[in-house]
Amino acid sequence: MSVRRSVVVPAVVIGIDPHKRSATIEVVDEAEQMLLGQRFATGTDGYRAMLAAVSAWPRRTWAVEGANGAGRYLAQRLVADGQTVLDVPPKLSAQVRAFETGHGRKTDATDAHAIAAVAVRRRRRRLVTKDGQGAGLRVVTVDDESVALRLLADRRDELGVRKTEVVNRIHRLLGELIGGGAKRFLTAGQAKKLLDGVVPVGPAALMRTQLAAELVEEFAAIQGKIRAANRQLQQLVVDSGSHLMDLYGIGPSSAARLLGDVGDIVRFPTRDHFASWNGTAPIDALPSVTAATTSTTVRAFHRDLRRRPACGRQLR
Repeated sequence: MSVRRSVVVPAVVIGIDPHKRSATIEVVDEAEQMLLGQRFATGTDGYRAMLAAVSAWPRRTWAVEGANGAGRYLAQRLVADGQTVLDVPPKLSAQVRAFETGHGRKTDATDAHAIAAVAVRRRRRRLVTKDGQGAGLRVVTVDDESVALRLLADRRDELGVRKTEVVNRIHRLLGELIGGGAKRFLTAGQAKKLLDGVVPVGPAALMRTQLAAELVEEFAAIQGKIRAANRQLQQLVVDSGSHLMDLYGIGPSSAARLLGDVGDIVRFPTRDHFASWNGTAPIDALPSVTAATTSTTVRAFHRDLRRRPACGRQLR
C-alpha cells in the first residue's frame, strides 16, 4: 500500500517594482532566495501573465513599493482579486539596496529584490517582537471614503489655484483697458459688467477685450465648479459622521483635507507616531533647520490640526 505524501508549498513574498508601462517582480522565499524574476506589462494581458507565472505559489504575499503612488493601480487590482498586498515605503527599500552587494546600483531587478527583502525581514521581526507593533508594513485595502474625500479635496484646491490665476489675468487686462483697473476682490459678474462698458479702440484694445471676455467666462465656470465641489465635500464629510465642521474656522474643504490625509487613524500604532506624521512632535533641530526641513504639506496639515481637538480611535 503506497502512502501519498502531500507536498507543502513554501510561503513566498513577491516584490514588485512598479512603473507606468511595466512592473518587475521577484519571488523570494523566507531565506530571501530568488525563485523567479521577470518583467511584465501593466496592461490586462501582462497582469494575467504575471498571475499565471506565480500560480505555483498559492501561499504568496505581494509587496508593492509606493502603493499610494506609482504602484496604486497594480496594488488595488491585486487587492480586488483577493490577494494580500503590503505597502513598502521607498525609503525602506533604498536602505536595503544601499547595503546589498553591487554598490547599491539601482535597477528594476535590484529594486524588486530589495522590496521583497523588506517584506520578508519585517514579517520576521513581527514574529519575534513582543507585541508586533511597528514591525509590520501597512496592508493595502480597497480605497474607502477617505480616498474619495482626498481626491475631491485635491480637485477643490486645484480649482482654487486656477481661479487665482484667471483673476490675476483679468486684473491685468482690465488695468490696461480701464483707468484704475478693477477692485481687488472681484466676482465674475462684476468683471463682466466692467467689461461691457469698455469701448475698444484699435486692434490691441480689441484683442485685450476679447481675451478678457474669455477669461471672465472661464472665471464664472470655475466659480460654479467650486460651489458644486464645496456642496459635495460638505455632504461627504457629513456622511462620514465627522463633526470637524462644528469647529470654528474649519469648512468643508479643510475637514475633507484632514479626513482624507489621515485616513484610518488605526494605521498609526501610537499617538506619538501620529504626532510625528503630522508634524506636531518635537524634533531636535534649530528653528531655521525646522523651517527648511518641514514640508509644505505637513505645515498646512499642522495649521488645520491646531484648531481641532485630539483624536481618539476615529478622527470624528
